[in-house]
Amino acid sequence: MGPKKKKKSSGKKKVSKAERLRLQKEEEERRLKEEEEAQFQAQQEEAARLEKERIEQEQMEKLEAKDQERRESELAELHSLEQKFLSAQQWKTDYRAYGKWEHYLSCDGSPDPTVLQEINTFMSLWRDDQNEDIQLVMEKGEQVLNLIEKLQFLLLDTPPSEITEKETVQYQESILELQNLLHQKYNGATEHLLKTANMYEDSETGNMQAVIKDKNVTFCIWANLKKKVRLKNHVFCEAQHGFDLPKSLAMSSVAVRILHTYYDHVSPLWLQCQSVPRLEVLDSKELTQHSKDNVEEPEEEEKKAREEPSMPTEEEMCSDGRKSAVSFKENSNSIADINETEEEIEKKSEILDISSQVQHLLTQEEMNEKEEAITDENIVDLQQFVPVGGVYHIDALQLPPQVKQIKDWSMVEVLDVGLQAYSYPPEEAEDATHPPIQITLRLSDNVMYFEDPVIARWDPAGQQWRTDGISNITHERQAKSITFEMRAFYTIALLQDAHLNMPYQAWELQPTGMDEALLIVTTVFATIQIQIKGNQCMLSSVVVEEKDVLSYVTGKWLSPVDLRAVLKKAGVNIFPGAYSHKYVSVNKKAPLAEVRAYQQMALVASAFAFAWSKWNLEAGQEQVVFKVSEHLKADSVKDWSLYMFNGQKAQKLKITETSEAFSDELEEDSEFHSTLYHMLKDCASKEAIDKVETANFLFIDVVYQLLLATRVLTYS
Repeated sequence: MGPKKKKKSSGKKKVSKAERLRLQKEEEERRLKEEEEAQFQAQQEEAARLEKERIEQEQMEKLEAKDQERRESELAELHSLEQKFLSAQQWKTDYRAYGKWEHYLSCDGSPDPTVLQEINTFMSLWRDDQNEDIQLVMEKGEQVLNLIEKLQFLLLDTPPSEITEKETVQYQESILELQNLLHQKYNGATEHLLKTANMYEDSETGNMQAVIKDKNVTFCIWANLKKKVRLKNHVFCEAQHGFDLPKSLAMSSVAVRILHTYYDHVSPLWLQCQSVPRLEVLDSKELTQHSKDNVEEPEEEEKKAREEPSMPTEEEMCSDGRKSAVSFKENSNSIADINETEEEIEKKSEILDISSQVQHLLTQEEMNEKEEAITDENIVDLQQFVPVGGVYHIDALQLPPQVKQIKDWSMVEVLDVGLQAYSYPPEEAEDATHPPIQITLRLSDNVMYFEDPVIARWDPAGQQWRTDGISNITHERQAKSITFEMRAFYTIALLQDAHLNMPYQAWELQPTGMDEALLIVTTVFATIQIQIKGNQCMLSSVVVEEKDVLSYVTGKWLSPVDLRAVLKKAGVNIFPGAYSHKYVSVNKKAPLAEVRAYQQMALVASAFAFAWSKWNLEAGQEQVVFKVSEHLKADSVKDWSLYMFNGQKAQKLKITETSEAFSDELEEDSEFHSTLYHMLKDCASKEAIDKVETANFLFIDVVYQLLLATRVLTYS
């Protein structure tokens, strides 16, 4: 056998110290070289960035300089367009004067509610009229309601410069007196009806039951003529309201009245006549003089003037527990007080200053700073919850002496006390427990309850709605009814959160023809479409869960003030109030930017469509962002672009609605402009600009009113 082969060494060859040092040196040299290259590259990149910033800064300075150069001419051109707001204001002033003249010439016997002597004579004559036939009272009641609506409209729609402090207080006092007189007449008619209860005797039960109604009110009256325990409950079939009485009442000479008024004359007057944003004309000349003074906080007196009226004293109460007009005096004068300086400005420049509008929005945000918080959880906060669907006066009444037939004579005992309430629970047994009264109410088809309504009772002493004393509430959504128990007879209202439809999910304003447009507001619960044409607007549709609702109010042309009232009454509130920011997570915007945006959007609304942008949330308080597209044909596809505006400078943004992050970078080849109108004019067609210049001033004014009332840039 040959010699054995030597095994190969399995270990690595040992690196010498010199070799190791050489490798370390090479590694160090490579690292230093890479660092030098990285540093050089960073320096180059930084130099490139600085150069780019320098170029951009130079370009921006050129654009700013160019904007400043043409600023005066642009503002002058905008100012010329803004004269349309003055034309609209003058037209409305003339229209109001023409209406008074037409009423004077008509000689139809109806009073002018603004003339104190006429309205006092009207009330005095009706107060002395002894005819208490319920049908005649209801007919006269409709006339009274029309007079109240006229006064409320004047308080809401008349510019401060056209209504004095004295007139404001007079109108409010007339409203309250008319409301009280109407309710007194309803009570008189009820008493007259109960005196002849046997004429309405039900053949099955022997008790009286009657349902009498018109478009404003429903009387449901039941009289316990037989006093049988088994007849302690009743349902008024025509109205679908009902009750279940305790046994003690079923054995008593008692009548039950459910008087449903489709209006609310119980809540405080400030709630019934809530002020809307002042629709003043804005002056572009003030743009160049804008400073902190434009948006400084109003004086303390102005804050107080706009605050909710305080609770009335005993001296301020009417005999029936309703609030008198005296306690509203300070609040009612707020419009005149706040706009005192505006009148001076108007005398000097004959055009209203935007600063007043800005201050109005600012004050809305701050007016609650000194208010006392409601500590009693049973008291309804009327800034948050509002009565919807009218008021239900649920009363237990003493049966008056009945008419007796003696041969050909009808005889009845006449009492001077009038309609008397039946006390339940008995006053002498207040500490004892008494069974509750069960009430079932059929909800109105003309009202939207998006959530279970809050049931509240009116407290005449405290002049407030309260939720205590009411229990075991059952809401049947399909049957549209609500059943509850109450420990005494109360005046009841069904309340709903005033801000259920805020913030909006989206909105869009688009032209649909010459001096025509469509405003679409999408909320969590509903999609509301409002058509605008000339000096009027119309509720086109309200869609809830893909179904059209509230058909009874759609298709009617109304003024913006009337449309707001109709939608609020129907439970669809898309009009933020003075306190709404306390209850809604708002996208707060600087009043200057917001108000100017609405004004200039209205000026160009005849040719351009506007819509909600998600980037409005990211743009900060000083800027508003929205989508814009030229839109000359109703069926054309919109080519949206994003614009940003702060009230003094408008720019087109490079980002789109689908971009990953917000950026205020300018669109390439675009410039700054002092007005939104000139920004859009840069890329608009001649046809679009012609439509803007020839748009009717009344159409522009209505668009502006609706934008300012909905405040889509803040509440979406």
